[in-house]
Parts: sequence; C-alpha cells; structure tokens
Amino acid sequence: MTRLSQLVGLAARSPARVPRWLHRVASIGITATDPDVRRRQTFTNIGAYAVAGSTLSHLVINGLWHFWALMPIHGYNLIMASLALLTHRLHRYGETAGAMFLCGLVFGGHNYVVFVLGTDSGLQIYFTLAGAMLFVFGVQNWRLFLIFYAIAFIGLVATFELARPRGVLIIDDQDLREFLYLQGLVNTFVINGVLIAYALSALRRAEFEAAHEHARSEALLDVILPKAISARLKSGRELQIADRIDGASVLFADIAGFTAASRHVSAEELVGYLHRLVSEFDSLTEAHGVDKIKTIGDSYMAVAGLDGDAEAGARRIGLLALAMRKAMEHYARLGGRPVGLRIGIHVGDLVAGVIGDSRIAYDVWGDTVNLAQRMEARGAVGRIHVSAAFAQLTRDTFVFEPRKPLVIKGIGRVPSAFLIKARGV
Repeated sequence: MTRLSQLVGLAARSPARVPRWLHRVASIGITATDPDVRRRQTFTNIGAYAVAGSTLSHLVINGLWHFWALMPIHGYNLIMASLALLTHRLHRYGETAGAMFLCGLVFGGHNYVVFVLGTDSGLQIYFTLAGAMLFVFGVQNWRLFLIFYAIAFIGLVATFELARPRGVLIIDDQDLREFLYLQGLVNTFVINGVLIAYALSALRRAEFEAAHEHARSEALLDVILPKAISARLKSGRELQIADRIDGASVLFADIAGFTAASRHVSAEELVGYLHRLVSEFDSLTEAHGVDKIKTIGDSYMAVAGLDGDAEAGARRIGLLALAMRKAMEHYARLGGRPVGLRIGIHVGDLVAGVIGDSRIAYDVWGDTVNLAQRMEARGAVGRIHVSAAFAQLTRDTFVFEPRKPLVIKGIGRVPSAFLIKARGV
C-alpha cells in the first residue's frame, strides 16, 4: 500500500531530463507562472535562437563570398540576429508579445532579403516554417495564429509574383544563389528538427507530469479511504456511498496517561511519538487486512468485516489487537512517564459511508461503534476488553477471561471479557 510519506513532496521524474544550463538559456526572460504560458514562451525563445543562428550562418557565408558587394545583406543579418536575441525581453509585456514580435520580424526581414537576392536564391524555403507559429501562439490563440499564417502566405505569394528571379544585388552570380538555396535547405532541415524535437519533448514531459499527478491523486485517495471504497468512488458509478453492514468488528485503542505525559514534552517530541506509534499501527492494520477509519487525538479506530464476512473480520481484528498490544511495549514511556494502551472491541451492525466534499472522510456510525468505544473506556491498561458478542463469535480462535457484566448508561447490563491470546499460542 502507498504511504502518505511517499506521496507528499514527491516530484515527477521526467523520462528525459534537459541539462540545467540549456533549460536556463531557454527560459531567459520568462516570468509567467502558468505552465502553458511558460512552454509557449520557451518555444518562442528557442525559435528566436534558431532565427539568430540561421541569420548568423548566412552572415558568415555571405561575408566570405562577397564581403563588400553584399554589405546591405550583412547589415540586415546583423540587425535580424540582434533583434531576435532580444525577443525574450518582450515576455513581460504579455504572453504572446514575444511571439508576435518574432513572427513579424521574420516575415518582414525575410521578404526583404528575398526581394534583394531574388527568387533564384531559394530562400523562400524559410516560409515553410510558418506552421511552427502554432507552438508559440498556442491552440487557444488560434485566431492570432491564423492572422500571422495568412501574412506568411501573402508574403510567400508576393515574392513569387513581385520579386525578380535574381534580385537587385550581384545579379550575375548564379553560383551564390545556388549555394544560398542549399544553405537554406540545410538550415530549414536543422530548424525543423530542433523545433519538432523540442515540441515533442515538451509534450512528453507534459503527458508524464499529468500521468504522475493522476497517479498521485489516485494513490492519495487510496491512502485516505479503504481501497474498496476508493475504487467505488473512482469508478464514478456511485454518487453517494452508504452501506449497512451486518457483523462488522469495531476496535478502539486509546493511550492511557497520554494527556498527563504530553504536558511535559515539547510539541516536536509529542507529534513525533504519535507519528511513530500510529505509523506502526497502520502497518499492523494493513498486514492483518483491517481498515483504519481514523485517529481522534490519541485514540485509534479500525474496522473489519466490511466485506460482510463477520467471522473472518472478527478474527482479523482480534489478531490486530494482540499485535497492537505487543507493539505498545516499545512505546511504554513518553517524556519519561509511563503510558499504556487500552483496547476495546465489539461486533455488530453499523452504517458506513463517505461524507464531505472538500475534505472527504469514510466513517462508521451506530450502536456497535458506541459500544466498542465503551469497551475501550471501561477496559484496563494493557488489556483488550471485548463484548460478549465478539467473544462468542471468536471462541474457537481466542482465549478469553470472563469479566463481570458492566452497567452502561442507556444500554444496561453488558457482558464482556478480556481477550488473552490466540488459541494454540
């Protein structure tokens, strides 16, 4: 069974961890707390780096090819790369401010360079990256995406209809245009790979985190409620869980002397003591197939037989009581003062169900619960006080010591006994 300590503060471990330095670089300028906005702005930053890298690669190649003749293109490349690298500064002005700036910068600048170098350069290939704008705008901003997508399409058509095949610079250098065409193909190939790889890895991380949170929520429900009850809730087929159960066994355990001892210890020591003891009781409850219901202060409540098998449930809860009494030997002192455990058990009919909405709880009600609590309160330290009904049901499993009948207000004379040990032990 999953423990609460395993769930609280447990972070999702992504299947593909991005290096910290790369994550920091991709997150520059992002201050948004919404995960979706952060993903889109991160994608915008990566797109800006891709634009800057492609532009600088053209700057180097063009500079080596025709330094002076291509000076207008060199200036364009420098401005383009510089502005692209400043895109991250716009994230503070809105979730799509950087995206709109980058897309406008690319479309305006790219049309300029195609008109200058001509359509024979093949640089129109960069228009094929327009679909990646959906990653930076997000599906929720599809109208904005369609506007920029239409602008990209108009720009592409305009270059074919209005631009000269060889442009206006060094129009006789066909070798340069063929090389630019090849470079554009290579850059587009690389950029597509980078953008798709990031998009798919971001999607994978988001799916993994969502699955992790779902699993944590499912496991947390199993921690809060009995497993059979949480399964019924998660199925969604029952709007309300309310059961009448015949022959359920109810156990109450209370730490005698706890209140007096608690006055002499620090809060940390007190909570630590209770945490260790209750955690051990939880483990014993699980091991014996009993359902823990709740703790109330220093009182521990558990129920067995919720499946309708009264005799088997009674046996399990009796064995649990013996194990709890044994475990208490290691917790016999608190703050140097002696403490002990009183346990009471009764078997009978009860009502069980889930109540609450914001903080749900599974609880049980009825005379059976009240009488089990009276068995504990009227018992003795270090002993397991049970009703005659419980003793009769489990007489073949346990050894009992008879006790004089109790007089309980509102009920009358109630026969009871002390559970001594399991038979054959």
